[in-house]
Amino acid sequence: MKTATPQLARAINDRLALDLLLERGPLTAPQLRALTGLSRPTVSDLIERLQVNGLIRVTGESGGDRRGPNARLYGIVADRAFVGGVDVRRDVVNVTVADITGVTVGSATRPIGENLPTLVAEALTEAAGARPLHAVVIGAPGMVDPQTGDLSAGNVEPAWRPGLLPALRTLVDAPVTVENEVNLAAVAEHATGAAAGRDDFALLWLDDGVGAAVVLDGRLRRGASGGAGEIGFLGRLDIRVCDLLRARAVGGVGLPELADRVATAAFTLVAVLDPGLVVLGGATSLTGGDSLAALVTERLAEVSPVPVDVRVSGIPDNPVLRGAVSTALSIARDAAFGQGRR
Repeated sequence: MKTATPQLARAINDRLALDLLLERGPLTAPQLRALTGLSRPTVSDLIERLQVNGLIRVTGESGGDRRGPNARLYGIVADRAFVGGVDVRRDVVNVTVADITGVTVGSATRPIGENLPTLVAEALTEAAGARPLHAVVIGAPGMVDPQTGDLSAGNVEPAWRPGLLPALRTLVDAPVTVENEVNLAAVAEHATGAAAGRDDFALLWLDDGVGAAVVLDGRLRRGASGGAGEIGFLGRLDIRVCDLLRARAVGGVGLPELADRVATAAFTLVAVLDPGLVVLGGATSLTGGDSLAALVTERLAEVSPVPVDVRVSGIPDNPVLRGAVSTALSIARDAAFGQGRR
């Protein structure tokens, strides 16, 4: 069995320390030793190395309430990199720019116009100000070709067509990634939403369209052609967007009818994937809330051969935008921290 080279060991230790600083905020050298289990010389070396590389800096001192010298607090250099997340709805473009720690530093909203690539580029420029962007992730409806990273042919929205990615890359001075919008919502749910701490779950998206995303063994599954989760093509499910929109008025018989249709779609995911958890996302799901989740749970219990938990999205603001920022942060951090893995 091969052992890690000193260079690889240093890279692993550096990333471990950086991830702890991202998760917990500024830490002292003794705290880093306690959390990593690394020796005093190893931690001293990595702190010096990370400072020289411009990744961390002294942010303050700890221990002012006790005798003896204070310990220095080390934190991530927040302006080492900036990222942009983009969510395009039918009528509006939403952009968030964050520093490498994930703190929002700018935002922009633009009404939809005819030239989508130019509109997105202008919104990113507005949100970023003078800050250089190091990664941009854009949420798009429909399938994304895993080979090219561009939109697949056949997407229903007129603005979303193959060629969008290269057009954006000529306008945006940063690496640009296009990802399916529901996949990005699943990324957000997995990180801090209703699926946090779960390795397996399916997200059923009920909004302007009907779709799904799948996370198994902690990894987002896109499929061989980028079509994993595209249940909107299954006409037999009898879930039509117009019906779901009318059912947003969930009083009276509206909610039970909606629950029947949602359970039908969810059962398809449960029977094939056995995810253990189905998260209901999108505006229609939020309108139904916990009452909708409870009714869908009842319907599934009547037909499902395996147990399944049903929850409403834990991210009420904009899970697509949050997932876009989260994915962009992963890309930028890998580049800045020198780890080339996600």
